[in-house]
Amino acid sequence: MSENYTSMINPTLEQLLQGGKYNRYELVIATSKCARMVTDEYVKQREYAEKLISNRETDKSLASFINSEYRDEKAVKIAIKNLASHEYEIVEESRGQNLD
Repeated sequence: MSENYTSMINPTLEQLLQGGKYNRYELVIATSKCARMVTDEYVKQREYAEKLISNRETDKSLASFINSEYRDEKAVKIAIKNLASHEYEIVEESRGQNLD
Protein backbone atom coordinates (compact mmCIF):
# COMPACT_ATOMS: atom_id res chain seq x y z
CA MET A 1 0.00 0.00 0.00
CA SER A 2 1.08 3.52 -0.57
CA GLU A 3 1.94 5.89 2.24
CA ASN A 4 -0.85 8.19 1.07
CA TYR A 5 -3.51 5.68 2.14
CA THR A 6 -6.70 7.32 3.29
CA SER A 7 -9.30 5.63 5.42
CA MET A 8 -12.64 4.71 3.93
CA ILE A 9 -14.37 5.66 7.15
CA ASN A 10 -14.46 9.06 8.65
CA PRO A 11 -13.63 9.48 11.46
CA THR A 12 -10.91 6.86 11.39
CA LEU A 13 -10.82 4.00 13.86
CA GLU A 14 -7.71 5.51 15.46
CA GLN A 15 -9.55 8.79 16.02
CA LEU A 16 -12.49 6.98 17.58
CA LEU A 17 -10.20 5.01 19.87
CA GLN A 18 -8.73 8.37 20.91
CA GLY A 19 -5.14 7.33 20.41
CA GLY A 20 -5.40 4.11 22.40
CA LYS A 21 -7.47 5.48 25.27
CA TYR A 22 -10.18 2.90 24.48
CA ASN A 23 -10.01 -0.55 22.96
CA ARG A 24 -12.13 -1.79 20.06
CA TYR A 25 -14.46 -3.74 22.33
CA GLU A 26 -15.28 -0.61 24.35
CA LEU A 27 -15.87 1.31 21.14
CA VAL A 28 -18.23 -1.36 19.78
CA ILE A 29 -20.23 -1.44 23.02
CA ALA A 30 -20.43 2.38 23.18
CA THR A 31 -21.45 2.60 19.52
CA SER A 32 -24.17 -0.01 19.95
CA LYS A 33 -25.57 1.75 23.02
CA CYS A 34 -25.61 5.09 21.22
CA ALA A 35 -27.22 3.52 18.16
CA ARG A 36 -29.93 2.02 20.41
CA MET A 37 -30.62 5.49 21.88
CA VAL A 38 -30.90 6.93 18.36
CA THR A 39 -33.26 4.13 17.31
CA ASP A 40 -35.37 4.58 20.44
CA GLU A 41 -35.70 8.32 19.75
CA TYR A 42 -36.70 7.62 16.14
CA VAL A 43 -39.37 5.14 17.28
CA LYS A 44 -40.67 7.64 19.84
CA GLN A 45 -40.96 10.41 17.23
CA ARG A 46 -42.60 8.06 14.72
CA GLU A 47 -45.17 6.77 17.23
CA TYR A 48 -46.07 10.34 18.20
CA ALA A 49 -46.52 11.29 14.53
CA GLU A 50 -48.60 8.19 13.79
CA LYS A 51 -50.84 8.99 16.77
CA LEU A 52 -51.45 12.54 15.54
CA ILE A 53 -52.15 11.36 12.01
CA SER A 54 -54.49 8.55 13.06
CA ASN A 55 -56.44 10.95 15.32
CA ARG A 56 -56.63 13.42 12.44
CA GLU A 57 -55.00 16.10 14.55
CA THR A 58 -52.72 17.16 11.71
CA ASP A 59 -52.50 17.10 7.96
CA LYS A 60 -48.69 17.00 7.89
CA SER A 61 -46.81 14.01 6.56
CA LEU A 62 -45.29 11.42 8.84
CA ALA A 63 -41.79 12.36 7.72
CA SER A 64 -42.23 15.99 8.78
CA PHE A 65 -42.51 14.95 12.43
CA ILE A 66 -39.31 12.93 12.52
CA ASN A 67 -35.87 14.51 12.90
CA SER A 68 -34.40 14.38 9.39
CA GLU A 69 -31.07 13.01 10.63
CA TYR A 70 -32.80 10.10 12.40
CA ARG A 71 -35.01 9.52 9.38
CA ASP A 72 -32.34 9.68 6.67
CA GLU A 73 -29.21 8.20 8.27
CA LYS A 74 -28.37 4.80 9.72
CA ALA A 75 -28.38 4.68 13.54
CA VAL A 76 -24.79 3.35 13.69
CA LYS A 77 -23.53 6.18 11.47
CA ILE A 78 -25.21 8.75 13.72
CA ALA A 79 -23.78 7.02 16.81
CA ILE A 80 -20.24 7.10 15.41
CA LYS A 81 -20.61 10.77 14.51
CA ASN A 82 -21.90 11.56 18.01
CA LEU A 83 -19.02 9.69 19.65
CA ALA A 84 -16.47 11.41 17.41
CA SER A 85 -17.92 14.85 18.14
CA HIS A 86 -17.99 14.06 21.89
CA GLU A 87 -21.75 14.56 22.03
CA TYR A 88 -21.70 11.16 23.73
CA GLU A 89 -18.78 10.00 25.86
CA ILE A 90 -17.56 6.56 26.84
CA VAL A 91 -17.94 6.35 30.61
CA GLU A 92 -14.93 4.78 32.27
CA GLU A 93 -16.40 4.03 35.70
CA SER A 94 -16.91 0.34 34.96
CA ARG A 95 -13.58 -0.24 33.18
CA GLY A 96 -11.56 -2.98 34.76
CA GLN A 97 -14.22 -3.93 37.31
CA ASN A 98 -15.41 -7.49 37.73
CA LEU A 99 -18.99 -7.43 36.46
CA ASP A 100 -20.07 -10.78 37.98
